[in-house]
Amino acid sequence: METATMGRVTTEAKVENIHDLWEADQGRLAADHVRRLDLTDALVDTGATMLSLPTRYVRQLGLREQYRKRVRSSLGIGEVGVYDAVRLTIQGRSCTMDVAEVPDDVPPLIGQLPLEQLDFVVDLQARRLIGNPAHGG
Repeated sequence: METATMGRVTTEAKVENIHDLWEADQGRLAADHVRRLDLTDALVDTGATMLSLPTRYVRQLGLREQYRKRVRSSLGIGEVGVYDAVRLTIQGRSCTMDVAEVPDDVPPLIGQLPLEQLDFVVDLQARRLIGNPAHGG
């Protein structure tokens, strides 16, 4: 379910460790041991590019840093770690997406790349996430 408060759009999302899912599919890991998060308040941020998760969630999912990337934010230019891919599911739609790490005081961010892969747009009037009407919703 999406909610909006003073212009903020949030959504529920499930984030799963893709390596764990593969291991479970191969029978080497019990399905109930797959590391996953059920987020109730991921911020939909069309100004962000990637799926960004706070450090505590990156650790909880057991993700490994793959490389570092320079980014520009409201704090200026900086560098973030980019971590293993995860499976992101919102409203029954799933995609595989790398994760950028953000500080623990920043909420999980659903940026433009996951929105495009999942074919969602922000309905500005209703302030909610919807299937892209240009593609039949």
